[in-house]
Amino acid sequence: MTNDLIDFYLKSHPVTLGVLALLSIYFIILNWVFIYRYFSLNSWLQKESNSLETLLLGASTVNENSFLNNFIKSSSIVSKEVLSLGMLAATKEATKGLSILSIFASTTPFIGLFGTVVSILDTFTHIGQSSGSMSIISGGVSDALIATAAGIFVAIFAYTYHQILKRKSFELISYLQMQSDAILARKV
Repeated sequence: MTNDLIDFYLKSHPVTLGVLALLSIYFIILNWVFIYRYFSLNSWLQKESNSLETLLLGASTVNENSFLNNFIKSSSIVSKEVLSLGMLAATKEATKGLSILSIFASTTPFIGLFGTVVSILDTFTHIGQSSGSMSIISGGVSDALIATAAGIFVAIFAYTYHQILKRKSFELISYLQMQSDAILARKV
């Protein structure tokens, strides 16, 4: 195993190794973003769920822990506009991190493909310099495809994480909208 890694490192083009290093950094970043946002959204969802529950049980306003509480406190009159402003601010906060996951999901396959193309070009250069045996071609192409596989691997996780966080954000905004509607319904 160790010899295979050393052999891959020695035979690979520097651009391919750079692409694999970049994809590794992307993978670390996207996992960090996902874990951080997932747990923060879950915590926020729990607060908003509790606040909605107290509203449905007859409370006159949202809990102190609710995101909307800051907007309700800042205005002397609770209005649709104030609650809409709170909803917009919550949407902005809830969707943080989604753009980086989306960018990673859409760009990493191309980054991997770039590494593959450079590595295949390097393989063709070696074919021209030697007898051009099938072992050079197959070894070069198989090493080159590792970059594409790495790009697709990172993209799969980025896209999956993006969808999970997008759903959590939607649930959160739904809880806030229900609270907003409950508050406005009580005023009528």
